[in-house]
Amino acid sequence: MVVAGVALIASLALAAVPGPASSRGAQPTAAVDSGSFRALHVPAILTGAALPPGPADPALRSAASVNELSAFAEPGVPQPVPSARPRVNQPAAPEGSGWKPPKYTLTGLATFYDNGTTAMRLPRGTVVVICMAGGCIERVVNDYGPVRRERIVDLDKQDFFAICGCPWWSGVEPVTVRVYGA
Repeated sequence: MVVAGVALIASLALAAVPGPASSRGAQPTAAVDSGSFRALHVPAILTGAALPPGPADPALRSAASVNELSAFAEPGVPQPVPSARPRVNQPAAPEGSGWKPPKYTLTGLATFYDNGTTAMRLPRGTVVVICMAGGCIERVVNDYGPVRRERIVDLDKQDFFAICGCPWWSGVEPVTVRVYGA
């Protein structure tokens, strides 16, 4: 099959090669000489040692492969419904928080700006959890700041008021920041 395919491709490539390109007018099409082709005999059955049909490589088998143990659903025939969900041995959740312990914790003051960033004096990409009186929020540091040393974080205005639990005219509030790293 491979030899026949290569021969067919070669013959098609020879027939498809255009004539030389030039500025002259159109040339009459010449017939292809039948001597350019030769007969090719491809046996229908390969001779020699045949490979035994074995199971496919498990890495190449699909998850829904069909084998001798596969069950098929016939249309119109009701199928048995499992009576209960299978039991799975799963470890119990540890007591306390689901968060892993932070690398370190910072306390100080937070402020807000309208530029949509979370700015700290930490590398960009650092994951932090910022907690105020109104709750906590998880963010990724994406800017460097704040300028004033007594402030440890500059938040987006929406994030600031979502967790501060303070009136709208507040500008600086106490904050605790848990730093988890990048």
